[in-house]
Amino acid sequence: MAKSKAKSANELSPTELEVRLRELKQEALNLRLQRATGTLENPARIRQVRRETAQVLTAVTAKKSV
Repeated sequence: MAKSKAKSANELSPTELEVRLRELKQEALNLRLQRATGTLENPARIRQVRRETAQVLTAVTAKKSV
């Protein structure tokens, strides 16, 4: 499943990647706040968001180098 997410990140345009990155960072902030207040329902989602963020950043770097 992870390969399909990375593939989809590689297929996005640079503008779409920037939007996706902003969304992921906002979600990560919300998850951290939920963890701090004790209302976090799915702790595994924090790790998923971090990984997706890394995949998007890797795609951004790859597009810039081309």
